[in-house]
Amino acid sequence: MKVGLKWIVSFSVIALVAIGGLFWNPAADIPDTGAFLSEDKIVGADVAWILAAAGLVLLMTPGLSFFYGGMVGKKNVISTMLQSFIALGVISMVWVVVGFSLSFGESLGITIAGKHYGIIGNPLSYPFFNGVGNLPHKLMAPTIPFILFALFQMKFAVITPAIITGSFAERVRFISYLLFIVLFSIFIYTPLCHMVWHPEGLLNKYFGVKDFAGGTVVHMSAGFAALAGAMVVGNRKNPHHEPSNIPYVLLGTGMLWFGWFGFNAGSALSASASAATAFGTTTIASASAMMTWIFFDRINGRSVSALGACIGAVVGLVAITPGCGFVSIQESLFIGFITAIVSNIMVNWKGLKKIDDTLDVFACHGVGGIMGMILTAIFAHGEKASLLHGGIEVFLHHMAALILVSAFTFFGSLLLYKITNAIITLRVSEESENKGLDLSQHEESFS
Repeated sequence: MKVGLKWIVSFSVIALVAIGGLFWNPAADIPDTGAFLSEDKIVGADVAWILAAAGLVLLMTPGLSFFYGGMVGKKNVISTMLQSFIALGVISMVWVVVGFSLSFGESLGITIAGKHYGIIGNPLSYPFFNGVGNLPHKLMAPTIPFILFALFQMKFAVITPAIITGSFAERVRFISYLLFIVLFSIFIYTPLCHMVWHPEGLLNKYFGVKDFAGGTVVHMSAGFAALAGAMVVGNRKNPHHEPSNIPYVLLGTGMLWFGWFGFNAGSALSASASAATAFGTTTIASASAMMTWIFFDRINGRSVSALGACIGAVVGLVAITPGCGFVSIQESLFIGFITAIVSNIMVNWKGLKKIDDTLDVFACHGVGGIMGMILTAIFAHGEKASLLHGGIEVFLHHMAALILVSAFTFFGSLLLYKITNAIITLRVSEESENKGLDLSQHEESFS
């Protein structure tokens, strides 16, 4: 097999990163004491819970792999699953080298009326996790080691580009995909993460955006990137296929639902009442959405299917993510219900079907994230926290932020796809597409 220059360059980058890490002096890994608390501020229960939550969130990526892999045709099962799974390797390395610094490092941004608002972190704040030690951080992780916070957040960065893969499944080159997710993580995910979750972030500090666990940062960004990807890569030559393995979809849904407890309840960053609330609202919204989806399908003349039940459950999980720690169990029932209806309509809308989003990523994750952001701005509890609690300003800020995030993630991703395609062609040849990506890209087959 002929080895192209792109593979040699890719290997060289990995080697450079691995060897480059050796040149950081651990003895110099002393954090700025002004930003950190003493070790005696660590709460053991919080550490135990976030360790468990980080493991749960990691499980979501192989869960997504099964969820997507079962939906595609038999010629593309392995390639689709690998596109999700490989993010555990690629994005973890990006996160350690520069991703965490760009997301949670010293704020670089703009000044409005004498106040600083961050757009992205300083890449030199924590390169190679330098300075990310065992002390708790005063603002971001006051009761757990900062390194645990960094590793927990890494799992969110991993699954976000993995979600995108469902939109261009069955027709994208593997090496091009790897380049795109690196660019996406650095230029889309990290600034959005910084703006929403860093204490000095623009969307957090100025707009007051409430995103408890990633409806905006993860699902909206992935959803709009998926829409852009489907448009750039183009429609499949033969878009009609039977799902290869429905039991895989059921297994993946179960793993996602289980892992989502870490995703949402873990985002409280403590073993607390807030974590318990997020735990409860997460499962109830998913249950409500799953049941709504299958019955809404039936009254519209479609069969009650295992695939529909699984998609509905995931849509509910997406919808509750931004507000899971801010709303009640009763409100989570409604959030799951209404989002399932809207998302179901979008999945079956003929206008959207003209864009070959293979696994309806935008209709599920993008629309689910949008609905979650809107509904959080309506229902979130607290004084002047949402539209129903006297926070008309908060609601309007959320709507403005929704437009900004949508435009940034869609057009930014569109540009990155164009850049990727200019460097390495995104789409496989027609011959490779007909053969299937499992064989043409990986010389493996699913049976």
